Amino acid sequence: MIARMVLLLAALLTFPAVASAEWQQAKTRHFIIYADWDSPSLRDYAAKLERFDQAVRSARKMQDPQLSDAGRLTIYVFKDPATLAYFTETGTGTLGFYTSRASGAFAYVARYKPHGPGDYSSDILFFHEYAHHLMFQSSTDYYPPWLVEGFAELLATAIVDEDGTVTFGSAANHRSAGVFAPDHDFPISAMVGDADRRLNGWESELLYSRGWLLTHYLTFEPSRKGQIDRYVDGIRSGMTPLDSAKAAFGDLLQLDRDLDSYARRGSLTGTVVHIDPSKIGAIDIRQLSDAEAAILPVRMESDMGANKVTADRIAGKARRIAGRYPNVAFVQSSLAQAEHDARNYAAANTAADHALAADPNNVRALIYKGRALMQLAKANPAAANWNDIRGWFIRANHLDPENPEPLMLNFRTYEEGGSAPTSSAVQGLLYALVLAPQDDTLRLMAVRQLLAEGRLEEARKDFGPLASNPHADSFRSTAKAIVVAMHASDASTAIALIDAWNSKHPDDD
Repeated sequence: MIARMVLLLAALLTFPAVASAEWQQAKTRHFIIYADWDSPSLRDYAAKLERFDQAVRSARKMQDPQLSDAGRLTIYVFKDPATLAYFTETGTGTLGFYTSRASGAFAYVARYKPHGPGDYSSDILFFHEYAHHLMFQSSTDYYPPWLVEGFAELLATAIVDEDGTVTFGSAANHRSAGVFAPDHDFPISAMVGDADRRLNGWESELLYSRGWLLTHYLTFEPSRKGQIDRYVDGIRSGMTPLDSAKAAFGDLLQLDRDLDSYARRGSLTGTVVHIDPSKIGAIDIRQLSDAEAAILPVRMESDMGANKVTADRIAGKARRIAGRYPNVAFVQSSLAQAEHDARNYAAANTAADHALAADPNNVRALIYKGRALMQLAKANPAAANWNDIRGWFIRANHLDPENPEPLMLNFRTYEEGGSAPTSSAVQGLLYALVLAPQDDTLRLMAVRQLLAEGRLEEARKDFGPLASNPHADSFRSTAKAIVVAMHASDASTAIALIDAWNSKHPDDD
């Protein structure tokens, strides 16, 4: 529904002449990392990410449940931006990007060291996006766009030391141009009080830079302690963002002046978090087989999210590779995904069968078997066997109960089959949202179901992250109208708005 992929620092680069890489996999408590690195470098990188994760959870008092593979963030790491560009065929070099759906959360990171104190680094990019990942995993509150990005920028400059300490609050030197911009370019009253404002390119930069500065100031300035919480609580209770800002922050012109003075300080306050090494957990590293390494670029592109332009090309590449490895489940399940994305549903079904013949417990193959059959049933309703289709998703769920994708798809079989979902299917849908809160399509599906059942308070709470998504420009006016309807306890109007949006933006996945 809403693509949430952030690309930063695009620049034309020269591609490597050949794609030679010794791909390895590192699996940790929170991450599955694929990298063409030597084992010591990969181990050090994995440990660094785990220390960052533990520091954020400690600072924010977040829970840390055990994760299955479906709940881990998959990270594809490349030696440099040129290698990232080659393998993902993006056409330009980037430092990285992140995307998340019920099928998984994925980050693509090119290693890049900054040339100076005001330059980006790959760590800044990854920490920013992972901050979003954690923020929306742990909360369904509404957060205005400046606070969403300001919080992510606050964590993005973390300094992770090998001694087990992580420092938050370092200066965002990469945002210096916006930090020191005149306040009339994007006044505080507009930033904190007009969440629906459409921003031009410079204002978007100021949302990040001044958002970081304001978040830092309100977090570490003793005289402002508790004001962020009062601001968010006011909006949650029904106040407009501007009224809540005035109530929480006082005179906004004075806040603007205070913020400018804060930017000119010679030093900033931060906080140091000490990590418990026992919570890092094991780091298991293995080299990929020839078959896995061959199909990995296809899997990377599929996980990015294929579209009408790229899907046929990816599927063609997958077929050529899969022909060499007909009995490898990792390869054949990747082919099933690629054929499904290209809308070759019969071929996807066949590839899934091949994967399951090699490994009957391959969850991805089970999911794409069910997905392919669901699309074939939609094309030929008279021959549809919805109980059989559900059976594939139920098998996948039994193998991995913490995987949100089979739960979501099981619910969708009732929608596609034109029958009312069972209570267990609804419960599965709502639990899928708990497991994959970053999936906007899943969230909207769950909100609609809650509204249909008259569970307005739950619907309002679960809709919060959609209302505050700073990247969902096309959805913003619809989101605002849905919020108004829900605050008026008008479930039917909210449902009609969701249905109208879905009809214009169908989810063909």
